[in-house]
Amino acid sequence: MTFFRDLPVPEEPRRGRTVRYVPPAWAGAPAHELPAVVRIGQFLHRSQTFIMAVELAKVYSTGCSFDLTWTLRRGYEDDEAWAQLNAAFFGHPHSMQPIERRPFAALLLGVQLPDGAKARADSTLHGRYPPGTAKQPDPPVLILQGNGGNGGDDEMAGKGSVWLWPLPPAGDLRLVAQWAELGMPETSITMDGNLLRDAAAGAQKYWPEERGQG
Repeated sequence: MTFFRDLPVPEEPRRGRTVRYVPPAWAGAPAHELPAVVRIGQFLHRSQTFIMAVELAKVYSTGCSFDLTWTLRRGYEDDEAWAQLNAAFFGHPHSMQPIERRPFAALLLGVQLPDGAKARADSTLHGRYPPGTAKQPDPPVLILQGNGGNGGDDEMAGKGSVWLWPLPPAGDLRLVAQWAELGMPETSITMDGNLLRDAAAGAQKYWPEERGQG
């Protein structure tokens, strides 16, 4: 019982220190920052079988993230039709792959700022993790981020968020959505850009810089 004890144990090679991924400012919320939360609580769509709602906005110093939820319940679909809806429901934004031949059938989101500027977000436009050296696009930027979901034989539910950079200007902000595969036509809600901008002052750094530094 001493065979293995007599052999030297090779020393594991030392690992280099991993570098934490930091997305470009335009590509996501800043790390180590506690956002201010603004309640939205509006339906983008509500029918007998499908709802999509904006729950709240998390406002950071550089932009804001809107939390969305959506639920599809089964109507009179047979098993084949329900399976097709399941594929549509979980195909986007979770797969982050474009739908060939039907680019406008999946979940689409857009924003229109008070000055008329527009941006569109869907899974065909942005990679999930753009490198820190990626070229900064012209603002505004809207990025859809899928956060998962669940489903069964009678209902499917999902959640996601959409990142807006930079903070919107003062005035009315219009969030637009469409999901043709699930029977949701183009629809929109209006939010107060002033409220979002004012809330940004309440975002807090996890570890504020010490006085005299930086």
